[in-house]
Amino acid sequence: MPSWIESYRSKRCTADEAVRAIQSGTSVYIHPGCAEPEQLVRAMVRRAPELRDVTVIHLLTAGYADYVLPEMADAFRHVAFFAGANVRQAINEGRADFIPVFLGEIEALFTSGAVRIDVAQIHVSPPDEHGFCSFGVGVDTTKTAAEHSREVIAQINPRMPRTLARSTSS
Repeated sequence: MPSWIESYRSKRCTADEAVRAIQSGTSVYIHPGCAEPEQLVRAMVRRAPELRDVTVIHLLTAGYADYVLPEMADAFRHVAFFAGANVRQAINEGRADFIPVFLGEIEALFTSGAVRIDVAQIHVSPPDEHGFCSFGVGVDTTKTAAEHSREVIAQINPRMPRTLARSTSS
């Protein structure tokens, strides 16, 4: 049995268990686009009654975004680099923030610490025979966000396509 398998098995848990790593005052990066880890995001939102001042950061999501609802304002403050339809009203009403930036400049915000990431919620393929997961359809700024976060929570999806090159993480 490969050496990484025991470590992988010991880290597996439910989405609700995984998001316990998110504490009040932390900043959470969400894997954007069609790679949004919706099960993790839903689990995070379920924790809203026990959380305060969590900053939710993403490039652009198109799915579930209940963290921007008015009743979530004490728990979550949203920051978007691109404003999709699911968060636009919250930005327009002042319940969320928009940072206009060129796509090519976002990773520098993470590496410099100008935008702090405590927890990265990502969506990846299952590990290959060497223990590497693939970011699949959403490498974008996520690899850098994961590398510069204190903690990474991964939603493993057997349907996530495996892409090669610099799109893997162990």
